[in-house]
Amino acid sequence: MNDKCQAYIQLMRLDRPIGILLLLWPTLSALWIAAEGWPDPLVLVIFVLGVVVMRSAGCVINDYADRHIDGKVVRTMNRPLATGALSENDALKLFAGLGVLAFVLVIFLNDLTILMSIVGLFLAATYPFMKRYTHLPQIYLGAAFGWAIPMAFAAQTGTVPMIAWLLFVANVIWSTIYDTFYAMADREDDVLAGVKSTAILFGDDDKAIIAILQVTFLIAMLMVGSQLELSFIYYTGVLVTLGLFLYQQHLVRDRQAAACLQAFLNNNWVGATLFAGIVMHYAFIKQ
Repeated sequence: MNDKCQAYIQLMRLDRPIGILLLLWPTLSALWIAAEGWPDPLVLVIFVLGVVVMRSAGCVINDYADRHIDGKVVRTMNRPLATGALSENDALKLFAGLGVLAFVLVIFLNDLTILMSIVGLFLAATYPFMKRYTHLPQIYLGAAFGWAIPMAFAAQTGTVPMIAWLLFVANVIWSTIYDTFYAMADREDDVLAGVKSTAILFGDDDKAIIAILQVTFLIAMLMVGSQLELSFIYYTGVLVTLGLFLYQQHLVRDRQAAACLQAFLNNNWVGATLFAGIVMHYAFIKQ
């Protein structure tokens, strides 16, 4: 594999799939709930591919937006645009290509989903610039990541019920949790670079505010279970999630950068656990 090809892979973060997983788990959960079990195979394939494509596009436009900042942050100074391995034009062409690919995928779905995809593309394209103007880019990221949830309901059922919006709000909260952990690792560099984040906004209250958000997220997921009349299998997943959140709080107790990143990565298991609970409920309880 030549160096430029490797640089494109790095630009799309295909070598770091954690972002794909954090987007994939709530999307799959939404599809399973919308279908009350196994979703339509075509819809499932399109959404899985769409997650990979849109997350890749988001990473590309993020690095384009941060091309003059990444070189000042230790964790990002080796990104392809920061090092010059790829040009700004390369990034814009790749983003456009991924956008076209995403549209090709969505045209196989119904009109409502196609219309909603326009909002999704707007959120993905504008998120990276939010950190210039607001300390709440993590919330905006949650909306960008979570937009796949109402889209999943629209694709599977042709409607977007209230439960879809409850799941959407829950995902915004969860994304704020894990992306604040991520931002905590870069807080000092971000302050020097003039980048805004919830980690900077929360300051010394970061752990307490994250704990409040974690409890709020758990309450939202309990509400989901109650409204859908899910079984004990699902609630077992919620209980395990509580344990994972406690572990994350333990990890960041001293706010060490590496530990904050580990807490961020641990959220993969939060998404996987809740999705597993949903799948097993519909597989073993509701038949």
